[in-house]
Amino acid sequence: MDTVLTVLLIVGAIVIVGLIVLYFVGKKLQKKQADSEAQMKAAAQTVSILVIDKKKLKLKEANLPKIVLDQTPKYMRASKVPIVKAKIGPKVMSLICDAKVFDIIPVKKEVKAVISGIYIMDVKGLRSGLDAKKEKKSFMKKITGSFKKNK
Repeated sequence: MDTVLTVLLIVGAIVIVGLIVLYFVGKKLQKKQADSEAQMKAAAQTVSILVIDKKKLKLKEANLPKIVLDQTPKYMRASKVPIVKAKIGPKVMSLICDAKVFDIIPVKKEVKAVISGIYIMDVKGLRSGLDAKKEKKSFMKKITGSFKKNK
């Protein structure tokens, strides 16, 4: 019985130490992200762009500058990111988009976008308002809604 208790205490201590380390690492990463977001907001510009296409692509397939691929970590190169192909003035460029903004960007329309480098941070409608996509109903809401109609 003593060996089981000592094993449980050791495992418990290891788990507690692991949680404490994760707490401090997470705090440090959160501070780093806040600093980089502040820098991006400081360098942001509002630009009128014509959206040609939008897709979720891997970084290698997105036709981004080589320096962007070199600076991204290796584990992120395989993940898909929201890419918007847009015409800014006379140039056609591939831009990385914020995930929250990606859904409301209309294709083949002109919009005002807040851009920091090649990153789209926010979008506003130029000629008309932007339509947000309707949220999909969850399976449970569909079922409960059909029961309410039957009564």
